[in-house]
Amino acid sequence: MNNNLFKDLKYKVFQSGNPVYFYIGINVIIFVAFALINIPFFLSGNGGGIYSGWIREYAGFPADLAKLPVRFYTILTYQFFHDGLLHILFNMLWLFWMGRIFLDFLKPRQFHFVYLAGGFAGALLYLLAYNTFPVFATALPQATIIGSSASVMAVIVAAATLVPDYSIRLLFLGDVKLKYLALAYIVLDLIGMATTDAGGSFAHLGGAVLGFTYIKLLRKGTDWSSLFKRKPKLKVVRNEFAKQGAKKADAVNQEEIDRILDKISKSGYDKLNKEEKETLFKASKH
Repeated sequence: MNNNLFKDLKYKVFQSGNPVYFYIGINVIIFVAFALINIPFFLSGNGGGIYSGWIREYAGFPADLAKLPVRFYTILTYQFFHDGLLHILFNMLWLFWMGRIFLDFLKPRQFHFVYLAGGFAGALLYLLAYNTFPVFATALPQATIIGSSASVMAVIVAAATLVPDYSIRLLFLGDVKLKYLALAYIVLDLIGMATTDAGGSFAHLGGAVLGFTYIKLLRKGTDWSSLFKRKPKLKVVRNEFAKQGAKKADAVNQEEIDRILDKISKSGYDKLNKEEKETLFKASKH
């Protein structure tokens, strides 16, 4: 039974092609591995201080510009380390819920881009804020951030921008539309800019800006995730008539998808008929 469970988890994380499971799996594996490594440091009487300091120093993204030449890689690594159980738990829950909605309408390649680019944008806004506002001058030399919150925020805002009237049910609150959920998070982060966790709030807002901008540009025909698109090894030559026919078919398909997304924005996903849901599902696989 344990062997089957391990194989099932391995398949979902590394072989299923679902980026939600992949990022949740990577984050959890790293958290558990380093939590186990931390045990001897804690038992030795250091209270995990050496471990925590090491993670912050070598995997966290620094606010100090002087450290970036030797810590440049942390713009990626900081997205996969978390400061405690609750930190990773809530991030992974939101990533699971919102990631599934995201993938109902968009492609895995687009999810990869939003997650990673959201983390990059969060780090850069955090860096800009700490090197711009005088209030952070004393904390600047030692300040670092860790966590996937900026990446998760990018996914949340991207989904809310794509289907703002899509509703999810929350405990004690009932059905809440994504646009109100995203707005609530943004307001909380704006308030958080004047607290001790200001760095995290700036990073979240950076991710939010990325997610919002990506969807807005995607609506206009610009897909930044094309950077991740594999180029075909073989070049297929078609006659002009075939090319025009293919372009016309693509235009019709895109128009149909846009019509369905507009319907979701106005009436909600549940109002789609079976054919419309199948059209979206097929489009997400191409």
